[in-house]
Amino acid sequence: MIDDRVEPVRTRDPARRYRILAAAADLVARNGFNSVSMAEIGAASGITGSAIYRHFDSKSAVLVELFDSAIDRLLDDAERTLDSGIGLEQALRELVEGQIEFVVGKREVAQVYHNEIHNLPEDDRRRLRRKQRLYLEEWVHLVDELRSDLDDGEARAVVHAAIGAIQSTLFHSVGLPIDRLRQILADSALAILGVAPARA
Repeated sequence: MIDDRVEPVRTRDPARRYRILAAAADLVARNGFNSVSMAEIGAASGITGSAIYRHFDSKSAVLVELFDSAIDRLLDDAERTLDSGIGLEQALRELVEGQIEFVVGKREVAQVYHNEIHNLPEDDRRRLRRKQRLYLEEWVHLVDELRSDLDDGEARAVVHAAIGAIQSTLFHSVGLPIDRLRQILADSALAILGVAPARA
């Protein structure tokens, strides 16, 4: 007798991949890449460690996707801002806001990116660095346009200083309310860039 029953098709929970990434960001931010196991990431995301391999080939692959998603989002936001037709100063303010959202709103991912990118395979590390340079070029282009008093090298130094001011909050906590912290970071970065903050 032929059994004509249809085997159920296994479907993957589309949210599971995101839970894995979020769990990895949290654990690696707190403990460091080399101290976190796939089993721990699985447990934190509600699955077994071995089940992660249905989504990612390795622990490094989890990190690669985490970083790719972060830098792609920054690049996409920067490109949309520059293509929107708004004024140069407002465009630079929006780039500052996007960087603050990454550093404050996605703090764990930003910490892991800063501290753990050296743990990636060399090809992935180089590729991500290229994306990072493209992102920085968007800032430099705006500063070059706005600041005729700066040459290109000086514009690049100013951009790195502004982003560094924003990212400084990754390494310490001053206990400020989030809204106040965002405002201070924005004002500091814009002052470095030579752009007046927007006020209501």
